[in-house]
Amino acid sequence: MRPLFRLPLFSLPLLLLLLLSSTDAQSHNITRILAKHPEFSTFNHYLTTTHLADEINRRRTITVCVVDNAGMSDLLAKHLSLPSLKNVLSLHVFADYFGARKLHQISKGSTTTSTLFQATGEAAGTAGYVNITDMKGGKVGFATGNNEGEYGDLTSTFVKSVDEIPYVVAVIQISHVLLSPDAEAPVSGPGALNVTTLMEKQGCKAFADLLKSSGAEETFVQNVEAGLTVFCPSDGVLSSFMPSYKNLTSEGKVSLLLYHGTPTYKSLGMLRSKNGKMNTLATEGANKYDVTVQNDGEDVKLDTNVVTATITGTVIDEDPVAVFKIDKVLLPRELFKEAPPAPAPAPAPKGSKGAKEKDTAADAPAPAADEDSVPADQTASANGAIRIVNFRGGWMSVALSLILGCLVFI
Repeated sequence: MRPLFRLPLFSLPLLLLLLLSSTDAQSHNITRILAKHPEFSTFNHYLTTTHLADEINRRRTITVCVVDNAGMSDLLAKHLSLPSLKNVLSLHVFADYFGARKLHQISKGSTTTSTLFQATGEAAGTAGYVNITDMKGGKVGFATGNNEGEYGDLTSTFVKSVDEIPYVVAVIQISHVLLSPDAEAPVSGPGALNVTTLMEKQGCKAFADLLKSSGAEETFVQNVEAGLTVFCPSDGVLSSFMPSYKNLTSEGKVSLLLYHGTPTYKSLGMLRSKNGKMNTLATEGANKYDVTVQNDGEDVKLDTNVVTATITGTVIDEDPVAVFKIDKVLLPRELFKEAPPAPAPAPAPKGSKGAKEKDTAADAPAPAADEDSVPADQTASANGAIRIVNFRGGWMSVALSLILGCLVFI
């Protein structure tokens, strides 16, 4: 078959350039972004000094709330230690994307979001969360939480958008520094990370106790240095599951607990951007014990084929360890029966109105394919096949597919 067109060889470098530029468009460097705005030079300086800039640059789906040099002067007047200053600045980095448009379209007018301070494991209660409220008159206010689960006054407001890469990073200016007694508190010296202790402080004490009593804790500890992600059922969730847990064998109990951990570090942004099957600490040989990660709007869900759990909070999310709260106990299909498929609808009685409508629909010709009906997250390859692409992180795949497709016609 004669090709539809021929691609000149001199066009290949251009295609490669497009490949590189599209990949770069999805990356960000907070230091370079703020360097274009001298009014934020002090904030930018301390992001580098505290090494928060590196943490921001490696994350996706993130918001950085910056304050101008005058606002930073008020903060520096407190003479906080560098670790405490890092915690305060961490409150200004949200683990979700809030561009200017999204801020003014908040569902029900108010929401809460986790920050990098919550991810450190240093925050108690809701001290690592920030409340965002769409106020009257077009203003958007911000308030920090405390260890009592309450939020203070909306002491800071949205000023303007500084820079945005849609659904990747939003840099916005706010009027005042977000302050919190917990973030400003003196920070103890570095020590060995104790995952179970962190769980106990954040509402997962029952799960931490099971890890200790079963002996599964040792496996979690051994993976901390190389990378570990834990999905921790909250105390209330685990309490209702305990009768079923007690019916398991000793080996089954350990497998169930190990099923709630993965031997690699996965930040919340990484889980959002890369869905699919994931091995767990219980995976061994023929025993798959895998779980499927999937997005449901802004939520991240874990599907075991028996139950689907949702991530509801962050205990810690700081390389190499992440611990997330979930609203259900993960039940592996190796230990529990898979959820039955949804029953097919009963056929309509013969001669009924429903049956006639069904017969009429069956005889009707199928509608012609409409180019506009193809979902936005699908692209046609050179041989006519459909390639599913994750557009938040799949620009490399798209560009590479175009190059390979064009080579066919050279």
